[in-house]
Amino acid sequence: MAISGGPNLECRMYEARYPEVDMAVMIQVKNIADMGAYVSLLEYNNIEGMILFSELSRRRIRSVSSLIKVGRQEPVMVLRVDKEKGYIDLSKRRVSEEDIQGCEERYNKSKLVHSIMRHVAETMNIDLEDLYIHVGWPLYRKYGHAHEAFKLIVTDPDSILSSLTREVKEITKVVPAMSEEVKDALIKNIRRRMTPQPLKIRADIEMKCFQFDGVIHIKDAMKKAEASGNADCPVKIKLVAPPLYVLTTQTLDKEQGISVLTNAIKACTNAIEQHKGKLVVKEAPRAVSEREDKLLAEHMAKLNSANEEVNGDEGSEEEEDTGMGEIDLDNPSGITE
Repeated sequence: MAISGGPNLECRMYEARYPEVDMAVMIQVKNIADMGAYVSLLEYNNIEGMILFSELSRRRIRSVSSLIKVGRQEPVMVLRVDKEKGYIDLSKRRVSEEDIQGCEERYNKSKLVHSIMRHVAETMNIDLEDLYIHVGWPLYRKYGHAHEAFKLIVTDPDSILSSLTREVKEITKVVPAMSEEVKDALIKNIRRRMTPQPLKIRADIEMKCFQFDGVIHIKDAMKKAEASGNADCPVKIKLVAPPLYVLTTQTLDKEQGISVLTNAIKACTNAIEQHKGKLVVKEAPRAVSEREDKLLAEHMAKLNSANEEVNGDEGSEEEEDTGMGEIDLDNPSGITE
């Protein structure tokens, strides 16, 4: 509920007050009763719906708790909607994998749009539903989803927002849908939340060369790999621990990044094979998460730390083994101590 005297910040995400029958919607389980589970429809301002136990699974139910838990969010299918009484019957067993995927994608987009709209309404002290009526829902109608319009607003806000208007009945006049202050706040928040972040693409390879000056040949192959990059997708290659190396690039275009790293591996392979070396792809180019990137960095830090301990152990025979040294592409010898 809105705080007395403040703006109303409660509103459904879509113009329709109720979902359509045979539509997949995102719900959160509130409580479990004798006949079924009571849930909130997250996209429709948490209006209540019910899933009968008979609609939980196509199979015989041995344990209700294994199929539905309080607090869980998941897509379900709309069976019946009684708009007069406000009853909504839902089914978990009738929702397909395709329905689940489509619902999750739509909900994630809608949730982001809703978060931006709610933040603007709160900071500008205006009702959220009013902002939806004059900005959000017209964009849903025109672009299929407001998320698509918001993506365009990141680079060209005026072409999207200038067409939005509202009618002032008292003076029978059409005016812009929102004030310049609200418009600026909306653009600022959309850009902050929706400006694309570069993806990190990574590939893991093993590379060996047992020829004389093998380290030099590996260094040259690494240079060939890095030369395959471009301004949009610069390629870097690092030694993890012989013979394992990682190639990385950052880009806004996932497919382009994968293509660039694939070509870099080919260039590296051709260069090392000329000197009877060998390259094996352990992990093909793919997008990696921050967590994966962090784990790699931690792994490399541990190896470097272990390597320093070995190098610092005077009189050890392992001191002669420079294989754990890190290859420096700018150092003529190719190895950093």
